[in-house]
Order: sequence, then structure tokens, then C-alpha cells
Amino acid sequence: MVALHTGWTGQSPDTLMLHCSLARHEALLPLAQAAGLRAVLPDLLGHGQSPDWDGQGDYQTANLNAILPLVTRPMHVIGHSFGGTIALRLAVERPDLVTRLTLIEPVFFALAAGTDAMHAHRATFRAIMSALSSGDPDAAARKFHAAYGMGGWGALKPQARRAMAAGMPLVLAAAPAIEDDIHDVAARLPQVRVPVTLIRGETCQPIVAEIHDAIARMIPQTQSHIIVGAGHMAPLTHPKAVAALL
Repeated sequence: MVALHTGWTGQSPDTLMLHCSLARHEALLPLAQAAGLRAVLPDLLGHGQSPDWDGQGDYQTANLNAILPLVTRPMHVIGHSFGGTIALRLAVERPDLVTRLTLIEPVFFALAAGTDAMHAHRATFRAIMSALSSGDPDAAARKFHAAYGMGGWGALKPQARRAMAAGMPLVLAAAPAIEDDIHDVAARLPQVRVPVTLIRGETCQPIVAEIHDAIARMIPQTQSHIIVGAGHMAPLTHPKAVAALL
């Protein structure tokens, strides 16, 4: 079993926090601290100080399996972006381990199938894939950052830009689970019985709003919230506002 590098806030954690793609667990520390959470915060595979993904099987599944040993009791699971898709799958497949779900812009794109927002998303995704396949990971990272990052590309430190470019293959590795729903999670969402809180930024991508609407339709006990002035990275830019909703 792969051991993930993990951060902690407080003792006897009752909360699991899962970060977005191309980040690390520190991205959620401001939120954990603002909310006073006793949390376990792993670096996902290929992120932070965790081991690289070995490329075997499905990337989302590999992360889910690596996270399970950290869930030593039923927990409030908080997931941001790709981390939110792992949190949602955990609630579906291991409901005994989840007491509550908080999903911050979960990028479960398959839920928006057939919408105009999905068509726009596909165009962006194709451009990212084209840049990668042509050997230009920097261009791929710039396009990804423009859609889901925080601030301008030029404002990032060179080290951060290099790290994002190097991590872009992991963004594509997540596609079978979040674009194509190969694990049939969508059909099982009505089985979720725990309280669900959805949080998105006011300026989120249109496809995120579609995803939130779909989850709210399928899980009736969902409460939805919008953080005024925030984008996709609300846990970093507006931690106190997000914390107030936990």
C-alpha cells in the first residue's frame, strides 16, 4: 500500500480534507485553521511530498485506495475540485466512513453531459490535450491555470509554473473517472444519505454551476452556497467565508 505524505491540524482528527489537482495539502491549511478543524490532509499521489503515481490502473482509484488507511473513523470529508470527486466517490463506495460531505467545486464533469457548458469545457480540454501531445506542457498548464487557477500565469513564481507544467499529465489521468464516469458514480449519487454542502465561487466556470445543480437534484439533502467575489480557489482566497459554511 502506498503511504501518502500527510499534514495534520489538531489531535484525534474527525475531518479528512482533499486538495485540488496541481496543489498540495497546504492549500487547505488556511481553511482548516479558519474553521478550527481537527483534520488529516494528505498530499495526493504525484503531489507535494507524496510518492508519484505508478501509472497502473485508474488515477482516482489509486488515490482513493491510498487515502483509505487515513480514515480511521467515520469522518466529515471535505474535497476541493478533483479532491471533491474523490470525496464523493468515498461517500458512495464507503458510506460507513463518511458522516458529512463538503464539496467545493467538485470537477465531476460527467454530471454536466449534454449542456452548453460541457461543450465549452470540452473545447478547453481539447486545447490542453493538444498542447501536451505537441510537447508543450507549459502551454497546457497556462490554459489549465486560466480556467481553474488563481491570479495570472505571469504572477506565479517560475518554480510554481514548472511544477504545474510537470503535473499536467495527472490532470489528464483523472479524465476517465471525472469526464467519463467509468466507476458509475453518478447513478449511485441518490444513495448518499449524509448531509452534503456544496460551495462554489461567484465567478466559477459555468460547468461547475451545472455540476452543483446536478448533485443537488440527485441528493435532496444538499445545501448550496456561493462565495461572493471568489473563483475556483475559494479555500485559498476566501478561507474565512468558506469556513463559516462548514
